[in-house]
Amino acid sequence: MPELPDIVVYLDCLRTRVEGRVLDRVRVTHPFLLRTFDPPISATHGKTVRGLRRLGKRIVFEVDDELFLVIHLMITGRLHWKPAGAKPPGKVGLAAFDFPDGTLTLTEAGTKRRASLHVVRGEADLTRHQPGGLEVLDADAGAFRDVLRRHNHTLKRALTDPHLFSGIGNAYSDEILHRAGLSPLTWTTRLTDAEADRLYGATRATLLEWVERLRKDAGDGFPEKVTAFREGMAVHGRFRQPCPVCATAVQRIVYAENETNYCPRCQTGGKVLADRALSRLLKGDWPRSIEELEAPREAK
Repeated sequence: MPELPDIVVYLDCLRTRVEGRVLDRVRVTHPFLLRTFDPPISATHGKTVRGLRRLGKRIVFEVDDELFLVIHLMITGRLHWKPAGAKPPGKVGLAAFDFPDGTLTLTEAGTKRRASLHVVRGEADLTRHQPGGLEVLDADAGAFRDVLRRHNHTLKRALTDPHLFSGIGNAYSDEILHRAGLSPLTWTTRLTDAEADRLYGATRATLLEWVERLRKDAGDGFPEKVTAFREGMAVHGRFRQPCPVCATAVQRIVYAENETNYCPRCQTGGKVLADRALSRLLKGDWPRSIEELEAPREAK
């Protein structure tokens, strides 16, 4: 799933291409993508893009008449910048946003259709799509500690809960916890202030580092290789490969649709966390699906 660094770079690249330009039309090729009917998608046609913003892992286009298009890419949704009038590709193409200088296509790989597009009018309706998680890059250590200890969760669950922290998902939570030297299964209420502050610093450093790395990778182009598995990551997606700090083989734990990667020497004092132990430990603390994790809080 594209996370904060990926979304920030998407927005950087989109601003230079569509901000201040007219959205000629939106072609939705798979009806399941569009989750709203009032206002209709046609209400955005011919409107000028006044701004773009991020709501957690969602990308928001603001156009004239207080209309907003809210795109949630979920796990395998991706954006592509193509020549004007380009068609969404084959089975994976979901929509095309036509501008005078180019077309933004939205694709989703796989058979599960999770990506979504909402059209809403006004800031009040837009706030319903705001998960409410803390923007760590705008927060101090005290605010971070307060949110972290709001509920008794494992660190992995807390970091990836969009209602607690904004824009952090499976990949970057692994990297953050490795940088902080903390077990993904440590309970938030058991952290010392020093450990919480270390986690805060690791969260900021990891996100800022990857924003800059992805900006450099994109250059003047458009990010076409958005993936959860990046060269240069310390542990995420590196099962059985050596930890870059201590050379111990990276381990993983799998629960429902989630996977956690960690270094047993740097993070868990040499202990290997078995899947069956994880299942017993987490019980109801871990979401069983991506939809459950991303669902609005009031819907739970």
